[in-house]
Amino acid sequence: MRTPLVIGNWKMHGTIAEARALATGVRDGLKRPRGVHVVVCPPFTALAAVSEILAGSPIHLGAQNCHHEPAGAHTGEISVPMLAELACRWILAGHSERRKEMGESDEQIKLKVRAILSHDLTPVLCVGETADERRQGLTFTTVEGQLRAGLAGLSGDQIAKTVLAYEPVWAIGTGANATPGQAAEVQGYLRGLLSELASKEIAQTVRILYGGSVKAENVEALMAEPRRRSPRRRREPERAGIHRHRAEGGAHLQRRQGVSGCTSS
Repeated sequence: MRTPLVIGNWKMHGTIAEARALATGVRDGLKRPRGVHVVVCPPFTALAAVSEILAGSPIHLGAQNCHHEPAGAHTGEISVPMLAELACRWILAGHSERRKEMGESDEQIKLKVRAILSHDLTPVLCVGETADERRQGLTFTTVEGQLRAGLAGLSGDQIAKTVLAYEPVWAIGTGANATPGQAAEVQGYLRGLLSELASKEIAQTVRILYGGSVKAENVEALMAEPRRRSPRRRREPERAGIHRHRAEGGAHLQRRQGVSGCTSS
């Protein structure tokens, strides 16, 4: 049985003082979350402060990115050992904003996933199609390529320690989100691919999140979508209707403008 997972990505928002206030609010508001794991991913500058606030609480700390090397001449980067020292246990890899704005390649993302696993932390591998790719019927093609590249060379045991996040690019920060059915369809396809890459048993243990304009008003519908069987082979999802989306247990939760989240099962 997969425990639902909710991750809040704060992106490039908030001073240290604002991060302290938000982290305190999350901690005090969720003193005993039942049947769900909760993770927050503040900006790098606020990680130390938020780590202190969350110490001893059931809220986990995550990071928005990392470099695959443990140390070196990589100006402006931060390594997995540095994040582990701050009590980070989850790290996002391959978020669409970094793929687009920073030009991160599938090869770089694969190396990050390996680095995160090598330090016994949990990588959250993000995949998702653009609006044009969905209109062209390339959703499955896109997410499959990203998934296979990101998990390339990993053993079944390593795949079992990862989390996936389906985040359609057209839904991130736009106010539009996939329908629960659209999200479940892609998540089912991803779970089918995990069966091929690892095993059916492992595929059923991996949590697959949904992220993209998730908020208090729609998270219950996204989480309530019945789990679907994995689509057999490449029947592309509907091309029209970029609306709301859900996760097969995972979705991103927006706490305020610009702060996104995702949920999973």
